[in-house]
Amino acid sequence: MKPRVNVLTLATDDIERAVAFYRDGLGWATEGITGGTGDWDPVVFFDCTNGTKIALWSRRSIARDSGVPEGPRAGTEFTLGYNVNSPAEVDAVIADVARAGARVVKAPEHTFWGGYAGCFLDPDGHIWDVVWNPHLRVEE
Repeated sequence: MKPRVNVLTLATDDIERAVAFYRDGLGWATEGITGGTGDWDPVVFFDCTNGTKIALWSRRSIARDSGVPEGPRAGTEFTLGYNVNSPAEVDAVIADVARAGARVVKAPEHTFWGGYAGCFLDPDGHIWDVVWNPHLRVEE
């Protein structure tokens, strides 16, 4: 197996609310909500850089599709990293997502490892880490 991730599927309790946050609040492009036939809930895909996609799908459908029963939520199981090229960009992104309705859980601050970062939660409680790493240049 090669070290790559093509699609990250985030569980949601309310796809309309989640789409409104990512599409309307953050300005992410999507072809819209699709599917939703029979016992399967609809899904939505957002295009990211380098061909990666983020999908939003119901917790119920993810559990059914994977064969793994729904368990208790644990927001600290993983984080989604959004790297930028300066501390000022961290501040700007955190301000933008707050205006879009995100809950900022860590105001931007200097990190113990020499970077600068802040964290927010999307409407379903997924943790996004907005980071400037002085050793990592992000190609736009």
